[in-house]
Formats: sequence, C-alpha cells, structure tokens
Amino acid sequence: MPAKSAAKVNLADVAALAGVSAPTVSKVINGRDDVADATRARVQDALGKLGYESPAQRRSKSSGPALVDLVFHGLHSSYSLEVMSGIVECAAEEGVEIVLSGVKPAKLRSVDHEQWSQRLAESGRKGLIFVTSVVTAGQLESFRRRNIPVVVIDPLSPPGSGYVSIGATNWAGGKAATEHLLGLGHRKIAFLGGPEAVECSVARLHGYLAALRANNLPANPDYILPGRFNRDSGVAGARQLLALEDPPTAIFAANDVIALGVLDEARRQGIRVPEQLSVVGFDGTDLTEQSVPRLTSVAQPLQEMGWAALRTVLRLAKGETLESNHVELATRLVVRDSTAPPEG
Repeated sequence: MPAKSAAKVNLADVAALAGVSAPTVSKVINGRDDVADATRARVQDALGKLGYESPAQRRSKSSGPALVDLVFHGLHSSYSLEVMSGIVECAAEEGVEIVLSGVKPAKLRSVDHEQWSQRLAESGRKGLIFVTSVVTAGQLESFRRRNIPVVVIDPLSPPGSGYVSIGATNWAGGKAATEHLLGLGHRKIAFLGGPEAVECSVARLHGYLAALRANNLPANPDYILPGRFNRDSGVAGARQLLALEDPPTAIFAANDVIALGVLDEARRQGIRVPEQLSVVGFDGTDLTEQSVPRLTSVAQPLQEMGWAALRTVLRLAKGETLESNHVELATRLVVRDSTAPPEG
C-alpha cells in the first residue's frame, strides 16, 4: 500500500502510531499544556515521522510564500537596520516574506504568548526571529509546543537552556578593543557598559577585564560604569568619568551610540579626541564613519548575523538538527581617528 501524503495523514493515523487518542494529538498540535511531557514527545515524534500538516499549514503552503515573523525591541538604530538588511536580503534569496514588528520590552513581557503563538501557528508561520529582545522561557515554551522555530539575535536576557541564538564574539571583541588601547600606551582605561544584566554587555566587560589582567593591571572600579545603550548614557558616563580626580585617558564604550555620547561630552568640555582622550565603540555601524572624529570600533558582522538567523529558522522548520544552539560570528577591530597614544 503506498504511503499517505502529508495532506492525507489525519489525527487518527498520528494517534495510532503514538499510542494515544486523537483528542490528545489535537491537544499537542494546538499547544495545550495539559499533556504529559512523555506523551507530548511521542506525539511530536509521530507527527514528524508521518509528516502531518495541519489544515492551516496546508493553506499556508498553497496560498503563497513562507512567512517568518521578525520582532525588534526598537527599529530606529543603525544596529537594527543593518541586521534587518541581512534578514531581508536572505529572505529574497530564499523566497521567504518577512512580517516585521517593533515591540518595546515592557510590552513584549506582557503579551499573552499563548494567544500569540496560537495565532502564528494557525497562520502557518515558518518561524520567529527576535532581535535584541527580552524573551522569556515561558514564551519559548509556548512556541515550541506549537512547533514554531524561534531564533534570538543578541538576547538582552538569556531565557534559559535550549534556546537558539545568533551573536558575535563579544568577549573577544571587548578584549581586542582594550588591547588596542593598551598597545597605544594607555593604562587608565574606562569601560562604559549597557545594562548590567544584558548578556552582550557583560561579555564585553569581561573581555575588557581579561585584557587588563593579561597586562598585570588592576581594574579600577571607578572606571567601570553600567548604563544604557543610548547617547545620553554616554554623555552622563563621560561626565562622571572626566570629573574624577584621576580621570581615564581612554574610554571603551559598549556600543557605538554610547561612544558618540562620549564624543559629545568631550566636545562640550573642550577635551580633544584623540589627543587628550581616546574613544572606542562597539558594533561597527555606519555611525562610525559619520562621527567627528571617525570612531574606532569593534565591528560586528550584523548583516551576516541576520542571514544566519533566517537560515537557521528555515533549517529548524525543515526538521533539521543544528550542530550547535549558539552561533557566534567573529568581530574585528576597525581603527579610525578616535584613538591615539596618550599625551605626555
């Protein structure tokens, strides 16, 4: 007897293979949480073996190209635009359409993720990409139950084990930035970070600390300030650092926008960059070429991160097994005009 096509496989077929009732299969397909984990696993295994597709998935296939949702916590930064550019270019090559939304972190936390994931499942979405967003373990679990692949680019807060993420070598980038300043002769180097709980900022701080340790230099706690990834944070941080009795001769900022705030405050105080103060940013966005002076920065492969995220979602949607749940793409230091040896 010829094998059934995915379109002809029904709930009874899946139930028979999994050794459960058809209503139980329906609960699993619809993401209900009143199913034991072992039972859910058997049903999901049977769904995969039989290639079962829900009516919504079949309608989605016949009605047009695959859709992937893309969620940013903010759409107005150069970082976001470059990541989005990579995703959109990859989507064009793969014949995928992107549904874009910008959701503030507070609103994202309050969203009813069960309703959200169910709506995406019913519309036959191929997957979901979060960019620099706060994603909870509960949200990821609701998407997993409905077989919606999720990939997170630079998560602001790790949602726990088992999630798939794309990022850059933040620790290595932080170390490279600090080593560059040390190589110029700086010994009083400050770090202006993002929020203390944000994973990428913490990794950049640890890279900074590792470079100091490797050069037998103690970390001065007065030189390490957390903040936010915005220009005002750079202004405020630079003002506090430059008011110290023994101010730093160089500042490593955790992103380019913070570094621009440092340049603003240095200009306001009449401090010449790089002659009196060296400044390094992180991200390598187009802002680095537009600033005065042009900003030395650790460049992230932002477009490549977008490509990698979409291709990973599509692989997961096909049921492929990933080599690793966490992919880090290499950063590189780009030296421009904002760094020089210290005076004297």
